[in-house]
Amino acid sequence: MKKLISGAVALLVLSACGQQEAEPIAEQAPPPEVLGSGLDLAAMDKSVKPGDDFFAFMNGTWIKETEIPADRSNYGGFGILRDESQADVKVIVEESATGDFAKGTDEQKVGDLYKSYMDMETRNKLGVTPLAGVFEQIHAIANYDDLAVFMAAGNKGGMSMPIDIGQLADWNDSDKYSMIVTQGGLGLPDREYYTNEDEKSEELRAAYVEHIEKMFDLVGLADGANAAQTVMAFETRLAKQNMTKEDTRNRAQNFQTFAKENWGDVMPQFNWDAWLTEIGVAELDSLVLYMVDYLSALDGIIQDTDLDTWKTYLTWNVINSDAGILNEELDRQNFEFYGKTLSGTEEQRPMWRRGVNAVNGSLGEVVGKVYVGKHFPPEAKERMEKLVGNLVLAYEKSIKELDWMSEETKVEALRKLSKFSPKIGYPDEWRDYSALDVEADDLYGNLRRAALAEHERQIDRHNGPVDRGEWGMTPQTVNAYYHPALNQIVFPAAILQPPFFDLAADDAVNYGAIGAVIGHEVGHGFDDQGSTFDGDGALRNWWTDEDRAEFEKRTGALVAQYSAFAPFDDLHVNGEFTLGENIGDLGGITIGLLAYEMSLNGEQAPVIDGFTGVQRVFLGFSQVWRSKSREEALRRQIATDPHSPAIYRANGSVRNVPQWYEAFNVEEGDALYLPPEERVKIW
Repeated sequence: MKKLISGAVALLVLSACGQQEAEPIAEQAPPPEVLGSGLDLAAMDKSVKPGDDFFAFMNGTWIKETEIPADRSNYGGFGILRDESQADVKVIVEESATGDFAKGTDEQKVGDLYKSYMDMETRNKLGVTPLAGVFEQIHAIANYDDLAVFMAAGNKGGMSMPIDIGQLADWNDSDKYSMIVTQGGLGLPDREYYTNEDEKSEELRAAYVEHIEKMFDLVGLADGANAAQTVMAFETRLAKQNMTKEDTRNRAQNFQTFAKENWGDVMPQFNWDAWLTEIGVAELDSLVLYMVDYLSALDGIIQDTDLDTWKTYLTWNVINSDAGILNEELDRQNFEFYGKTLSGTEEQRPMWRRGVNAVNGSLGEVVGKVYVGKHFPPEAKERMEKLVGNLVLAYEKSIKELDWMSEETKVEALRKLSKFSPKIGYPDEWRDYSALDVEADDLYGNLRRAALAEHERQIDRHNGPVDRGEWGMTPQTVNAYYHPALNQIVFPAAILQPPFFDLAADDAVNYGAIGAVIGHEVGHGFDDQGSTFDGDGALRNWWTDEDRAEFEKRTGALVAQYSAFAPFDDLHVNGEFTLGENIGDLGGITIGLLAYEMSLNGEQAPVIDGFTGVQRVFLGFSQVWRSKSREEALRRQIATDPHSPAIYRANGSVRNVPQWYEAFNVEEGDALYLPPEERVKIW
């Protein structure tokens, strides 16, 4: 269920500790025993030359011997940790589900939400009756003003509508909240699924139409075949007006604030007052309209599309949004298309895993508080704080020594770096869920009430100062993020374990793994998008024209490198779309290595398991990206995900780092070899 704060362009953020001038790299506390390398030696394929395929050199045997589980579309380090996190959360959730807790307590809410998800007997008995009230609302739409009100109600309830709204820290003044209006409402993952003319895209569109027809039939609605064609034609029309994913990355150009009297310049026929009143922000005097051309086109689409077509589309939107939380038939058919056809997954994930996801999504910090107490030792946070500090010091050193950037821009970059703010493990203050009512036999109602409670929480705070202590991920989430408007880097507890972070491992692999992740997130503050924000989180051009031109020349070379990667004969990586993540990866390994070298303070690194310290940094980096995907999932990733496929995250980064060539004797003629003049150095 979509939360208001997670609108179409809501930003993930990373923060680092404040800069201290001329401070040496912090030394790690002496270990009580000899530490291991942290490398999975059995996963390696030493028959592969590192210079030909560094990813396979580190992970090749694992790739050959590992079968993707039937209930997964891809599998690797992230997925394995997510499975472990879910198993840990399951224990917490089941303790609540099997206990006797007073109504209204956190334990009662967690337990009853989980029970309501797992109770398929009740869900089957209810069938689609939970949707009856929403269907009546759709049927009652008598004009386009009613339509605006219904779309607002859908926004509140967590559905993606053709006009979406979200809350975020304002990009011009990050001390206040703004509401941002964006595109939405498509049933397929991206506009290209509707517009591409290749055979695979045509097959997917045909399968989508067939899926819609089946879902209408399962709900018991008449004429599913015609309804499916109507939905497909309407969504295609929307998709053709969508801003491309590449263009959405131009935040400085797209972030436009419109005063109330100017909303009509973009959508003159749309009833803004009715829409915002239903959202709960009727008093707003300004909005950020992020995708002006799309919204302008939508204004015409709304008015020249008959209400019957709108009702058919909205009926599908409701069914599609809620299929996974109704009866078994709808849930199964939903998986048949989105799981099997789109992603290649052979089997549904076990019910308990899906139930845990539901709890994490609606009561995540209740569970997270217990998770941290059980699974996140204080020494892990302490060591991470040192690593983050060391990475920031390494970034400072690197920026000062850049030969392509002027002193004027360096001053601004260092000022921004000094204002990075890190969050590690878990929030200082936990979210209050007291307003949420949970019943053990009402899954649909529980999740709707959770979405509305979250909506109201955000509306209630809208006129107050931005909550800089809020987390966008729960502690049990295996991920990390950077928030450009708050200049924060965030590392949830669950990612701080092997292969990303290993308390029992020598520093080298940790600098290559979690160190590179830290460097990656800090790097987002200086990528193609983050570099348009200053240290206070405001959109401001702090570059000289010459430095910006040189930055774009270097990033353009990176775009060309990644665009040359082709996992299939008919499909290349989109170097422009993945640019920000590729900059982050390159900066991550570059600065992770520098921080490791600085941490040695001139001492010789030990050789462990036959590898030098520098080699272990690179191998730890490659080990982190260990993963394999089904073809359908990989195609979907390239179409929709700004991250490059795992193999290119490893190989595409290291081939630009000079020390990698020396460490592994990479030479001209090796597949990954780049001449020195073609290697990209940014940070």
